[in-house]
Amino acid sequence: MEEFLKEFGDYYGYPDGPKSITEIRETEFKRLDQGVVYLDHAGSTLYSELQMENIFNDFTSSVYGNPHSQSDISSATSEIIADARRQGFLNSDLDSQSDISSATSEIIADARRQVLEYFNASPEDYSCVFTSGATAALKIVGETFPWTQDSNFVYTMENHNSVLGIREYALGKGASACAVDIEEAANQPGQLASSGPFIKVKPRAVQTRNTSKLQNEESRGDACNLFAFPSECNFTGLRFNLDLVNLIKENNEAILEGTPFAKSKRWMVLIDAAKGCATQPPNLSEFPADFVVLSFYKLFGYPTGLGALLVRNDAAKLLKKTYFSGGTVAAAIADIDFVKKRERVEEFFEDGSASFLSIAAIRHGFRLLKSLTTSAIWMHTTSLSMYVKKKLQALRHGNGAGVCVLYGSENLNLSSHKSGPTVTFNLKRPDGSWFGYLEVEKLASLSGIQLRTGCFCNPGACAKYLDLSHSDLLSNVEAGHVCWDDNDVINGKPTGAVRVSFGYMSTFEEAKKFIDFIVSSFVSPPTKIGNGIAVNGRFAQLSSEELESKESNPGYYLTSVTIYPIKSCAGFSVNRWPLCRTGLLHDREWMIQGLTGELITQKKVPEMSLISTFIDLEEGLLVVESSRCKDKLYIKIKSSSYNPRSDEFDAHDHILENHNEETRINCWFTNAIGRQCKLLQYSSSTSKHCFNRNKSPGLCRVLESNINFANEAQFLLISEESVADLNIRLEAKGKDSNRDLEKLNPHRFRPNLVIAGGEPYAEDKWRTLKIGDGSFTSLGGCNRCQMINISNESGQVKKSNEPLTTLASYRRVKGKILFGTLLRYEHDATVESWIRVGEAVNPDRE
Repeated sequence: MEEFLKEFGDYYGYPDGPKSITEIRETEFKRLDQGVVYLDHAGSTLYSELQMENIFNDFTSSVYGNPHSQSDISSATSEIIADARRQGFLNSDLDSQSDISSATSEIIADARRQVLEYFNASPEDYSCVFTSGATAALKIVGETFPWTQDSNFVYTMENHNSVLGIREYALGKGASACAVDIEEAANQPGQLASSGPFIKVKPRAVQTRNTSKLQNEESRGDACNLFAFPSECNFTGLRFNLDLVNLIKENNEAILEGTPFAKSKRWMVLIDAAKGCATQPPNLSEFPADFVVLSFYKLFGYPTGLGALLVRNDAAKLLKKTYFSGGTVAAAIADIDFVKKRERVEEFFEDGSASFLSIAAIRHGFRLLKSLTTSAIWMHTTSLSMYVKKKLQALRHGNGAGVCVLYGSENLNLSSHKSGPTVTFNLKRPDGSWFGYLEVEKLASLSGIQLRTGCFCNPGACAKYLDLSHSDLLSNVEAGHVCWDDNDVINGKPTGAVRVSFGYMSTFEEAKKFIDFIVSSFVSPPTKIGNGIAVNGRFAQLSSEELESKESNPGYYLTSVTIYPIKSCAGFSVNRWPLCRTGLLHDREWMIQGLTGELITQKKVPEMSLISTFIDLEEGLLVVESSRCKDKLYIKIKSSSYNPRSDEFDAHDHILENHNEETRINCWFTNAIGRQCKLLQYSSSTSKHCFNRNKSPGLCRVLESNINFANEAQFLLISEESVADLNIRLEAKGKDSNRDLEKLNPHRFRPNLVIAGGEPYAEDKWRTLKIGDGSFTSLGGCNRCQMINISNESGQVKKSNEPLTTLASYRRVKGKILFGTLLRYEHDATVESWIRVGEAVNPDRE
């Protein structure tokens, strides 16, 4: 802290503000005392508890009616408006006998004034149109802009998808579109220092869908063109020089010289200020952009469904809006083609009733920002991002190799104002290969740190800074990569990055905890510890030489066999059980599915662990029980479905004999898990689809894989010795932190098979094994998720960050946290096979 304050003490913590950062956290963000480190303010900043208290008091003591309605105002509402004036919320006088809708309209009008004031925009020049967010504001510009075949849409590579989407409107109308890079230098030879920075626009390929358009044809002088850029890139945090506004509007021939657009005359400028306006809103009196968009949750956390489009009044006159609604017309006749639209810009563009309660809430957020000032917020947040950047840049592995690659952070001088409070990076291993960004996100979550990974809906900046060519991007798509999936490294290149960003309430302690997390989880020590296992919690990559077999006569044997008939529900243990083509008979043969098709597991509904199951093979019954349901559920299993010698699974064998039975079963499970759902049985139709991160179905297996609804394999094997070693580590960790960490039972990991004998983790080296008469092939380690952090104690579900956090410190390989071994049963259809507790386990090691 002392070192940090020595460098950033004049910037950090609001030394001249009404409250210090310590006071802000203690009085307005008490909920963060629970150990959560929130570092995704670029995605959405956090609302203040005091802000929400003021909003609640406002809403519970005020009467806000639809501004389109008419009603008499009460004296109580008059007093509320008078009090709002006293607090500086309202500027104009309001007669005590006016109506509620007028009162609401005045609140809305004053909110518009505050938005314009925040951007230093004169109401004579600009109008504030409230929208459902920045995206909706951009959509208005795209669909109403006067595109012609002679128009051009030019946008910087560093633009959000919501800006990129405007391209569809432009191309659809026959206009050209082109992404550009902006290059800036301090001064060119012979250029006066007072003339400002030198800015050059470098175009990429011109896009057009109008095949008849002549590319060399000189554009008509009256065609409107649009240039779009963000005030701050949401990928890197780099700020764009706002001189672009004046250069494009007033000196476009010079700045566009050498581009296909140099002869285009009539340029309008759009600024996406959604990311940048929280710390440095564009000054529209100095840089008069035609359109500026923002979302209020990026400013002060709440409300989340409200944004605004600031539009120059002269530019608004050129926009061509087709649709009209109740709030945007002065008069309309239903049975003839007649409509008279309203003339005021905001009334013309705001379809339907305004979100008047959300609009009423934003003044409490603006009051908060005004008390701190945006300049102080910028200094505070940027001091934290600069500290993190410098620390990351200095990190080295034990072999001297660099750990971190920063994007868009060449200038680490805080006074340069070139960067916002955002740090974007990827991490490298000692051998130069990449840590996947999802590995960073997964471990950060275990450490109570919330950050963002991926491309942040900014494909241009992502490709530019990760050096992904068109062939790389197309190859990734062909390989199945889509936004928000798990493909974080393809062909040795990252497909996205890690981003941390700071808000006005962020602290040095949070920044330091993040750096400590990176060091402990991703920086390799100078020397190897033991057999490649780091007992002090620091990361050590598992090597191929580790875990050498030490036992001369291990005497492995099977101690437990467990079947889980319904995926994610509790299983039942047996002394003996038949084997079949899919592994253990009936294992994960059923699953619970939501009404929208999503697979329901313990990750989403931890209470599924409280649903117990049992199968009576003699009676052909699946018995299900839950403390939430009065009666047990009995489901008849047809005998043909559990013939262990059958090579063919009866794809038409359903557990439900009629509609009434289906309804009864689905109602039982709906009550048991507290949400609408249905029970599915494995069949040829259900086996062919799984549900990935974005819930879209994709082909994930075919019948020949023979694993029912299991994630990866037919069997999961756990060693009692490996669990004992983990418990020793947990016990030591608990003593170091003065905590009592739960001692784990092997069944916490939901194994099918538990074995004993030998050394911890010896199973990592097995290639094949025999258990009794059955032959099995090892498919490698089991990649563990947060499901193992869910425990069921005396009928109560509890979640923690253990044991996954401890496992991540010494069982992590290429982004996977491995514990347990996956097996495939080598089925012989000519033999009826059973597996039995107590049978010898004979491995064939590597």
